[in-house]
Amino acid sequence: ILTGPNMSGKSTYMRQNALIVLMAQMGSFVPAQSASIGLVDRIFTRVGASDDIGGGQSTFMVEMTEVANIMSQATPSSLLLLDEIGRGTSTYDGLSIAWAVVEHIADKSFLGSRTLFATHYHELTDLADLKNGIFNCHIGVSERQGEIVFLHKIAAGGTDDSYGIEVAKLAGVPQSVVTRARELVMQLEADNKGKRLIMRKGAKPQEGQIDLFSTARSVQEADKLIEEIEQIDIDQMRPIDALSKLLDLKKLIEKMRY
Repeated sequence: ILTGPNMSGKSTYMRQNALIVLMAQMGSFVPAQSASIGLVDRIFTRVGASDDIGGGQSTFMVEMTEVANIMSQATPSSLLLLDEIGRGTSTYDGLSIAWAVVEHIADKSFLGSRTLFATHYHELTDLADLKNGIFNCHIGVSERQGEIVFLHKIAAGGTDDSYGIEVAKLAGVPQSVVTRARELVMQLEADNKGKRLIMRKGAKPQEGQIDLFSTARSVQEADKLIEEIEQIDIDQMRPIDALSKLLDLKKLIEKMRY
């Protein structure tokens, strides 16, 4: 299970491993001091997200169809590369699906394939303590004077930090949005991962800001905003697409005010 912030190199690391395995199967040299790989019958990948408008399939439907095909065709000798499984639906549905997929793959009575599974669902790192054959690793990140620096190094163990807001800041999201997002995520984390929040007695939102957590629907709206930000793929966006996404986020925030 591979964790780490966006743009830190998770997808690149996974592609690198796929290429090394493919080269090894050809009998080629590989860029490593040593490698023990063994025979691999197939390499399956589920990386990236796109819909199929012509086929009437949403992004999430395409994702689930590909996952289903992989799990039905893979063997214990296959290599699986799965990136951000479950991100196309609600947080809890996505987490549950990702968790079940990891369990199924890791269970040798079902599949037992060697797998790299990149995710932002940090809860999945608990599986390393619950299931044999599951290990955690993460992409190293350094914080320097309030800024994040991607080290592009693989380290053992999981991580609880996604740095999504910091990445949004690097992308040029307005400071007011970044500041407000930090306030919201702190309140969500304080209430144990998104349960209904109740403002502390006497605490009031700043002028011009709505108390998002004073109604039953507020948490759902905040979750939607956070999911929208987390699903932004900066590497694949053109400047015009970034402006369009920013406009969508602005409209979503304005809708939450009323």
